[in-house]
Amino acid sequence: MNAEAKNVNCTKNIVEITDFNAPQLDVYARITEGQLLNRHEPEKGIFIAESPRVIERALNYGCVPISILIETRQIERQKDVIGRCGNIPVYTAEFDVLTQLTGFKLTRGMLCAMYRPASKTVSEICAGARRLAVLERVVNPTNVGAVFRSAAALGVDGVLLTPTCSNPLYRRAIRVSMGTVFQIPWAFFTEEQEIKLLQNLGFRTAALALNEDALNIDDLKLKREEKLAIVLGTEGDGLAVETIASCDYTVRIPMANGVDSLNVAAASAVAFWQLV
Repeated sequence: MNAEAKNVNCTKNIVEITDFNAPQLDVYARITEGQLLNRHEPEKGIFIAESPRVIERALNYGCVPISILIETRQIERQKDVIGRCGNIPVYTAEFDVLTQLTGFKLTRGMLCAMYRPASKTVSEICAGARRLAVLERVVNPTNVGAVFRSAAALGVDGVLLTPTCSNPLYRRAIRVSMGTVFQIPWAFFTEEQEIKLLQNLGFRTAALALNEDALNIDDLKLKREEKLAIVLGTEGDGLAVETIASCDYTVRIPMANGVDSLNVAAASAVAFWQLV
């Protein structure tokens, strides 16, 4: 048999995994991000939280755990986090089995499958916010995660994403964000006129672009805006021309030494520090 069930402290269902091909590992090792997201039935969608700190942040947000996968020697060390997850299956294996999972060495010995939380609306994110980040066509989950981490660290109130952006609950985005995707409220736009919607909700919009006639990011009129949405574009092409045209401001980060631009994650950190 691939799995042997046993009980620890009579409260947890500990299942020892000895074979990487055990079906209990499917959700962690063989189901794609698209399948986990479950676009047709989003209420049944799942995400994977990696590391005890990220799992705790997801639990604090109210996410519901389904199962845990943990390195055997970590069980005692992480008993408090396991205890918070309730009476769910806790799959455990030795390190050499788990390292067959891509990236497991980066997880600090613990994964948790959880149900995706209910989606928020753009209006909910905007309510009471003063500074927002808007991501347009940012398809790299590493960059999405990094933007969230900067947003959390530098005081951004919420993040809005166009439909073609990578989902913040993709596994790599969660990992790179260090779980801050559960601390900063976010939502996807469902309408085509994203900028117009924000303006109707009382926000001035600032597009980060390399236009020569753009304002420098340290221009005081930007800092004085009561409600400002900072719009950042995809890694390669930047913002769409029509997006820049529809924004209230076009803003640039001055460059030196012949560097033409920053990666969107780095640019977001500079923008948030200056404008928040």
